[in-house]
Amino acid sequence: MDTGERPKIGITLGDPAGIGTEVLAKVLPEVQNRCEPVLYGCEWAFQDGAAAGGVDLDTANALEFVDIGLAKPSAFEFGKVMAACGKVAVESVERAIADALANDIQAIMTCPLHKEAINAAGYTDIGHQEILGRLTNAESVATMLMTPGLRVVHLSTHKSLIEAARFVTRENVLEKLRLCSSTFEAWGLPNARIGVAALNPHGGEGGLLGREELDELVPAVEEAQKEGIQAMGPFPSDSIFNKAIGGEFDVVLAMYHDQGHIAVKVHNFHESISATLGIPFVRTSVDHGTAFDIAGKGIADPRSTLAAIDAAVALSTGSLTVSY
Repeated sequence: MDTGERPKIGITLGDPAGIGTEVLAKVLPEVQNRCEPVLYGCEWAFQDGAAAGGVDLDTANALEFVDIGLAKPSAFEFGKVMAACGKVAVESVERAIADALANDIQAIMTCPLHKEAINAAGYTDIGHQEILGRLTNAESVATMLMTPGLRVVHLSTHKSLIEAARFVTRENVLEKLRLCSSTFEAWGLPNARIGVAALNPHGGEGGLLGREELDELVPAVEEAQKEGIQAMGPFPSDSIFNKAIGGEFDVVLAMYHDQGHIAVKVHNFHESISATLGIPFVRTSVDHGTAFDIAGKGIADPRSTLAAIDAAVALSTGSLTVSY
C-alpha cells in the first residue's frame, strides 16, 4: 500500500497501568505499515509500556504523538487502579474524538481503559461507548464484536442482567436492527443478513419460559422486515452463533453483554475486536481489558491490537472485510 493511500488512525493508549502501551509498542512497525498512526496519551506511559515489552522505541520513525500533558504519578505502578491513570485514559479519548469530529483523523482505535480508575477520576462514563455517545451526541450507539467468521452486535452492554432483560423491548430491538442495517450498508455490505438471538432458553418455548420472544422480538423482526431489513429470528442463543459461523448470517444481534461476548471470545479470543455503531466516524478497539494481572510483565499478546488496526483501516475506507 502506498503511503499516500494510508488513512490517518488515532490510537488512544488507554490506562497507563494496563497493557495497552505494551501491546501497541510490540506491533508498532506493523501498525506504521498499515496506516499513519497518531498516538494520544502521555509519552512517559508509552515509554514505560515499551520498556516493559522489551521494545526499543528509537526504531520508530515519523511517529506523531499528541501528548495530553499529564505528569506521571509519583506512586505509579503497573496493575494498580489510580485516579490519575483514569484521567489520562479519558482525556486521551476526548482529544482523539475531537480530532475525529474535525476530520483530522479518519478513525480511532482505542486501547483499554479501566472502569474503576475512570470512576475514581470523577467520570460517570462506564466505558468507551458512553464517552463516544456523550461527545458525539449520538442518538443511538451499539457495540459490535468481531472475530474472523463471527460478528455480534449487542442490544445492550453495560447493564446488569436484570436491567438488560428489561431492555428487550420491541422499540429497542427495532432501533438496533435499523442501526445494524444502515451501518453495514455504509461499511460496504448492503442488505446484511441479521440473525436475532432469543433472550430466553429454547427461544421461550412458546411463552412457557418467558414471553419476550412473542411480545417483543417477533414484532420487532416483522416490522424490520417490512422496512426492507433482512432480519431473521429470534433463534435460541445456544444455536444462533453456530449458524452465523456457518455463514447463515452476516451479523447476530445479541440481547445482552455476555450472550454475545462469550460466543465471540470462545470462537477466537486473540483476534477479536470491537467497533462502535452509531457515531459519525469509525472507532475500533481491542477486545480485552487492561489485564492488570499481567501488566508490566512483558507477556501481553498484541494480536488483538493489530486486528483492531486492520479493521479501522478497512472500515475507514468503506470496506467491511470478508475476514471480519
